[in-house]
Amino acid sequence: MPLHSIPPHALSNGLPASPEQAERWCAYLESGMILYFPRSPLPVPRTDIEFLLNRKPAGGKFHEDIFYDPYRDRLRGADRNASSSEEIERLRLIMHRFSANAVRLLSGFLTPYERGWRIDYASFKANGEAGHTRSQPRRNDLLQIDAFPARPARGWRILRFFANIHPAKTCDWMTGEPFPRILGAFWPTILATPRGEGRAIRAARRFAESTGLTSLAPWLKRTPYDRFMLELHDAMKHDAQFQRTCPKETLQFAPGSCWMIYTDTVPYAIRAGQYTLEQTLFVDPAANVTHGSAPLTLLEEIAGAKLGSASTTKARNT
Repeated sequence: MPLHSIPPHALSNGLPASPEQAERWCAYLESGMILYFPRSPLPVPRTDIEFLLNRKPAGGKFHEDIFYDPYRDRLRGADRNASSSEEIERLRLIMHRFSANAVRLLSGFLTPYERGWRIDYASFKANGEAGHTRSQPRRNDLLQIDAFPARPARGWRILRFFANIHPAKTCDWMTGEPFPRILGAFWPTILATPRGEGRAIRAARRFAESTGLTSLAPWLKRTPYDRFMLELHDAMKHDAQFQRTCPKETLQFAPGSCWMIYTDTVPYAIRAGQYTLEQTLFVDPAANVTHGSAPLTLLEEIAGAKLGSASTTKARNT
């Protein structure tokens, strides 16, 4: 997958030199490129980095990383048994600062998106990838596209910004073929055309939405698009021949670097990496500067039906 490196001299005070440049960089992302900054324009204070290097997640199935919800200003996944209340509060403040700075950077860097996205979780990966024994669907070292079971995208795109704060080690990735080729390989042989919901599911959804219970059952918010993308995510990981034989490219992100990528269309695998900060945003396809590249558009063309609700989802900015 093409990697477009952006040297410091290409920025003016950390921002694109012109609106036209910002639009070109958005177009690069939408085409499947990874935008890479060999030297991060995002300030992360040295004291914050030193503190984070000594943090550990709580562990277990649901707490492999530390997550921060900027909308609710809440932290989860930290090991509260090994941390004092003061340390937990400091961790929350650090993650709040990183999230706010990342969104501020992206707002200036990707100006066409600023009013067409909603801010999602920030996270900190304290543990390395090597040596993990996760179940197949949860493995990060296998090529995948992103689909979040508990946070349906509903047709919006998944944009993720990463920063490697490890003092010495690279973050090692593999990337695969462009999304249309992945779709062509899996659609006819493994996945059926996305189908509409059954009557029982529609009734359960209406009841949950009217009573506010969708927060307790996130799957009730899933559109046919979300269900298809989750199936594709799992199918890619379970297909051993695909994982073994598909074209791959190896990438190494240096310490002190950062990068951004649409992880719903760029197949990726994390082979090694520790101490990585990340901010996720959902981007409305209507805010894209190119047309026809969003997964929702491609899937709806194949299915001949509306599969998501991208045009009606309300953006949530903080």
